[in-house]
Amino acid sequence: MTGRLYGVGLGPGDPELVTVKTARLIGEADVIAYHAARHGRSIARSIALPYLREGQIEELLLYPLTTETTDHPGGYQGALDDFYADCAERLAAHLDAGRTVVVLSEGDPLFYGSYMHMHKRLAHRYPTEVVPGVTSVSAASAVLGRPLVERDEVLTVLPGTLPAEVLAERLRGTDSAAVLKLGRTFEKVRDALAEAGRLDDAWYVERATMGAERVAPLKDVDADGVPYFSLALLASPAERTFVPEPSSTEGRGEVTVVGLGPAGRPWLTPEAQDALAAATDLVGYGPYVDRVAPNPRQRRHRTDNRVEAERARHALELAAAGARVAVVSSGDPGVFAMASAVLEEAAAGFPDVPVRIVPGLTAAQAVASRAGAPLGHDYCVLSLSDLLKPWDVVADRLTAAAKADLVLALYNPASRSRTWQLAAARDLLLEHRDAATPVVIGRDVGGAQESVTVTTLGELDPAQVDMRCLLIVGSSTTQVTARGVVYTPRRYP
Repeated sequence: MTGRLYGVGLGPGDPELVTVKTARLIGEADVIAYHAARHGRSIARSIALPYLREGQIEELLLYPLTTETTDHPGGYQGALDDFYADCAERLAAHLDAGRTVVVLSEGDPLFYGSYMHMHKRLAHRYPTEVVPGVTSVSAASAVLGRPLVERDEVLTVLPGTLPAEVLAERLRGTDSAAVLKLGRTFEKVRDALAEAGRLDDAWYVERATMGAERVAPLKDVDADGVPYFSLALLASPAERTFVPEPSSTEGRGEVTVVGLGPAGRPWLTPEAQDALAAATDLVGYGPYVDRVAPNPRQRRHRTDNRVEAERARHALELAAAGARVAVVSSGDPGVFAMASAVLEEAAAGFPDVPVRIVPGLTAAQAVASRAGAPLGHDYCVLSLSDLLKPWDVVADRLTAAAKADLVLALYNPASRSRTWQLAAARDLLLEHRDAATPVVIGRDVGGAQESVTVTTLGELDPAQVDMRCLLIVGSSTTQVTARGVVYTPRRYP
């Protein structure tokens, strides 16, 4: 089997800007190849050094010339072509022997990099992969802290080796620009920037992210000693666009009532996540607020469970003062939760505060999904709590739903202070439902103590139910399979 060739980008110089993939490939390689000038010192190898391991084969690809003259019959380009051909055959010998070869490249391998000469000669002969790297242009923009391009602006990348008149023309016709390969071309590039009327905006960046990094206005740089690894940068013109200071937010806040779903983040919709992330204040029942990951930028207002009106008013007062308030509810905020309380208080005293409702997955849907499809046909959602409505109303609605042969999803079935209501509800339902009617008891669905029990209406034991439970009582058509899956057919007899 032949080996595999990798061209890997090392980034602009800081070894910590080497990608995880490149670092792994360097450590796993049989052969490490890198180019160097005739002095033999390789910047690429120095960047990769922390990731090399003992025993690796190193192939130094030493350029026969850089700016010198040559007596090669093909001239300068002929000498380089012969050099690249020789390097390619040296690497091919390792690949033919089944060795993995990694060719190191500063910046990105296919962005003015030496690796591309190996790629053109070997990629069609051997399995090859190129791993991109951070370019010097991106690094220069980062160390300057100035954007390259914004919106529909144009970035032009130019080699300093172009003729002066071409450089000036290209610089006049672009928004942003990077001119690479300065060194001996620096004075020509500076003159071209002046000719294009862009010199005052140009920055000089030398060895970006390296220890000898240097940044200065290009017009102030002395041409003597400018190295090859430097560039001229014209940042985005939009960088100078005036950005107004934030004005007062008073009276511009809003309240978003957010459904958290029945449990943790997997049950949270992307819209709800976005609303929570944008909020300046979180308001809600303490355990529900605690389900939102802390963010020190946000203020958290935890309250008791029985102060819905006060909680809603507090949220609206915060919004009236300019806050972006997320009022959190378990499940869906419109199902026995905070949406109606907030809207009621807003209508009474805060008509100018915008209120938005973000839905959530309900507890009834969550429990039904765990049991199968008991809500597959018409169903009714009822709360057994008689704290906000008389028990007579609860009883009348239970009876009506039972007579109508609706599946029932029963919220708030019991609590420490409400212990008799579920037994009373069961007895009412048994007046109109067979004792064998399937009942699903879902407790803490989605949470750490989740349990789902399938029983019957006749065998329902209220002692097994608490406030963390939701019950689904089937209709006359609800079925339970041999595997305990509960479903209500969509066809009615």
